[in-house]
Amino acid sequence: MPNEIHLRYGMNPHQKEAKLYAEGGAELPIKVLNGDPGFINLLDALNAFQLVRELRQATGLPAAASFKHVSPAGAAVYAPLSDTLKKAYFVDGLELSELATAYARARGADRMSSFGDAAALSDIVDASTATLLKREVSDLVVAPGYTEEALEMLKAKKGGKYLVLQIDADYVADSIETRTLFGLKIQQQRNDATIDASAFDHLVTRNKDLTEEAKRDMLVALITLKYTQSNSVCYALDGQTIGIGAGQQSRIHCTRLAGDKADRWYLRQHPTALGMKFRQGLSRAEQNNAIDLWLEDELTSFEQASWEACFDEVPQRLTREEKREWLQGLTNVSYGSDAFLPFRDNLDRASRSGVRYVVQAGSSMRDEEVVQAADDYGMVMAYSGVRLFHH
Repeated sequence: MPNEIHLRYGMNPHQKEAKLYAEGGAELPIKVLNGDPGFINLLDALNAFQLVRELRQATGLPAAASFKHVSPAGAAVYAPLSDTLKKAYFVDGLELSELATAYARARGADRMSSFGDAAALSDIVDASTATLLKREVSDLVVAPGYTEEALEMLKAKKGGKYLVLQIDADYVADSIETRTLFGLKIQQQRNDATIDASAFDHLVTRNKDLTEEAKRDMLVALITLKYTQSNSVCYALDGQTIGIGAGQQSRIHCTRLAGDKADRWYLRQHPTALGMKFRQGLSRAEQNNAIDLWLEDELTSFEQASWEACFDEVPQRLTREEKREWLQGLTNVSYGSDAFLPFRDNLDRASRSGVRYVVQAGSSMRDEEVVQAADDYGMVMAYSGVRLFHH
């Protein structure tokens, strides 16, 4: 392994003298197999790999994440895909390994946000996963290793410029981490909190029927939040995130943002969305944009004309009532918060997106009010006792 990696530039092109190195000249746990990394590439890669490694450790399942701008657009562990999700994720007809399936789920959580992502995989990348990566618009992949066939495929992506990183899965970071900000050093113990099923031991609602599937989804939500810019909220279902609200100043805005994304994830599985007849030659990214515009209640005349040009047959738009009716099928969703819920409004909004299971830190001044809200909706709520702020 090298002891220094020089970068194209820092956070922005005018920020020069950028490099990655370890204190004391120690060997780095990461190396570049292909491509030329930038500063943000490494921020995404190092955060994303920690996420998938912890998901793998917590669940025993292959895990994947799709990162953009130092927060996950999606994260998932392996679970079989239904025919509906295969079509919604644009992977119908592909033979997917368990690792490739995890990435299809992570990418499918929010395909709009995953455009040009940093992909992180918990296991050695096989040809199936490389095939899926090669066809998507992605900037980099980080994983503990690659089969020879997979590596050759990925090296050919983007005209040979695709960034491929290999990282030591057993690397243990120092317990103390330091950051330089405005020329000053800030030091703290790194966030080595272990997220496991013990986070759900303290159930505070009348309903205490917590399924094994819900525990898995709550683990996915909490570990995802550990590497999401705060404030943050995550909705999860079927082993994957379906809506992430990151970096908002108000928790209710996190909840609304993530809930709106969860709703859009489910609406993309509507028969009208799955049956759209796109104009020949329209890329998957353009198809994603067209589906997203289809979900808008109103379009300007210019948006309408641009949208209609995407199709051989212009699909019927759903009314608000039809959307609400379809969303009634979204159920048994898990909801995680990186800190306590200060008001019941978070659960009022979450209930509209099928949330049944909740995990949060607890210890709010209004805990009684929030527990009452969970009881009003028949939710199961656990206090993890751990705050997971990440900046």
